[in-house]
Amino acid sequence: MDSVTRSYFENLEAKDKNVQFEAFNAINAAVKEEVDWAYEVWDEIKEWLTDSDNHRRSRGAQFLAGLAKSDPEKRILGDFPALWEVTKDPKFVTARHSLQSIWRVGLAGKEQKQQVIHHIVERFQNGVHEKHYTLIRFDMIQGLKNLYDALKEEEIKQIAMGLIETEEDIKYRKKYMTVWK
Repeated sequence: MDSVTRSYFENLEAKDKNVQFEAFNAINAAVKEEVDWAYEVWDEIKEWLTDSDNHRRSRGAQFLAGLAKSDPEKRILGDFPALWEVTKDPKFVTARHSLQSIWRVGLAGKEQKQQVIHHIVERFQNGVHEKHYTLIRFDMIQGLKNLYDALKEEEIKQIAMGLIETEEDIKYRKKYMTVWK
């Protein structure tokens, strides 16, 4: 890892919130592409998923989801349950940020994509008793759309359309459909 990238990780702990935000954005931008330093930070980031600091849990989930494409050993397959758990975080903003980035795991390969889709489908179908479940459902549909846009696989679109059709409330069905227009 180069010294600039390392400094971004160090700056996540800076006192100055602007420095933290700049570091977060820089790392987030970096993990949108494949990086050669994923395993240098993987275990540390994985530990953040259960940290007492909700900001660290959120960052950890977003970074790990992005690093999945830089994971030739497919560690993410074993670490996915811990990552998915953050999408159910007690702090709703942490849960949403995590859920909004989880689709990136699907860019790493076929197995990873199947794992993401399976978890989204299961939660969409069985999560109606969750607090703010309509927002959660919206985020999951948006995640499927993001995955579809990146991979252009018709099956992903069909899965999303099938989930939307199961929504009984027409108002929310229409809202979820806006993602695909």
